Amino acid sequence: MKYHEFVATVRQRGEYASAAEAEEAIRSVLVVLAARLTPDEAHDLAAQLPHGIAEIMEEAHEPTLQLSVQEFLQRIAAGTGATSRTAEWDAGAVLSTVADAITDG
Repeated sequence: MKYHEFVATVRQRGEYASAAEAEEAIRSVLVVLAARLTPDEAHDLAAQLPHGIAEIMEEAHEPTLQLSVQEFLQRIAAGTGATSRTAEWDAGAVLSTVADAITDG
């Protein structure tokens, strides 16, 4: 999957008005996801994502955090200035696209 396809898929799934909105959701979700993963896991995931998306995973330098689902969503909401419900929507659009873009394992 290429960058523009990834953004277009997130945009469609999240019903965002623009590619910029989809890109904001992608960045917010992946920054929090990267903080949740070990550096090796984040690197392995980034290796399977399109150029431009992968760098988001590589840029995150927080230590590995243990986050509940609620904390995960609260961090996404803080990144976008949205509600927890909107963060859940954003996470669903982005993470389902990530799942489609990578191989099993």
